[in-house]
Amino acid sequence: MSHTNDAPRWQRFTRAQRLARFAVYLAMVMAVVWSVQNVRVIPEFLYDAHTQMADLLRRMWPPDMAYYPATVHGALIETLHIATLGTILAVSMAVPIGLMAANNIVPIRIVNEFAKLILVASRSVNSLVWALLFVAIFGPGALAGTIAIAFRSIGFVGKLLAEAVEEASTGPVEALRAVGAPWPALLLKGYWPQVQPAFWSIALFRWDINVRESAVLGLVGAGGIGLVLDSAMNFFQWTRVATILIAIFIVVILAEIVVTQIRKRLI
Repeated sequence: MSHTNDAPRWQRFTRAQRLARFAVYLAMVMAVVWSVQNVRVIPEFLYDAHTQMADLLRRMWPPDMAYYPATVHGALIETLHIATLGTILAVSMAVPIGLMAANNIVPIRIVNEFAKLILVASRSVNSLVWALLFVAIFGPGALAGTIAIAFRSIGFVGKLLAEAVEEASTGPVEALRAVGAPWPALLLKGYWPQVQPAFWSIALFRWDINVRESAVLGLVGAGGIGLVLDSAMNFFQWTRVATILIAIFIVVILAEIVVTQIRKRLI
């Protein structure tokens, strides 16, 4: 005598969820295939890429260290100045915009949306594009690079600051409001102690990123070590290129160490 097992069988996903997952995977595969077709990789260049890389490395060795004191050092210091001043300028502009974007600070929807539009516009334009724009306005040099770094960083700093403010606990703020504290006191005594660790972390992290981004702005004439790198590459001075790349690598590593140590002491 046969009988059927009518016990329900557990399934992790419903039929609709499985179809949706399949559609997402299919779309991803189609996007990859479409992208590969449009990139149009030239096979001849791809096959001998390792040979070209080995030849380039041989041209770079040994690095021309005598070139560093005369040219590279000054350009490297200028790069650090661009990153530092650009970060300070970005933070000074991002703080009011970030507060405007936080709906618990400014409960006016049109102001929130306008501030968020500024933050999105800042993040959507690459630092090299900002640099091209400001080189056209201010001419080539460190000023254009500094302002480009600042405008690129506003969106990053302002967005994270607004999120930190919105996530702050309302308890201290309500207590201050109950005793009649004015609006500036709510910011300084209610919100600032809560967002201070996030603020310093965001500012330091952005400076670390800006040190990296400042290193390439010179490729479009915005000053710094990138200008020296572009010149050396245009004249095929590969031993000097190696010196510049080593200097950039060391500065990036040192910036990472400095940021880590400062965060340990401040946060």
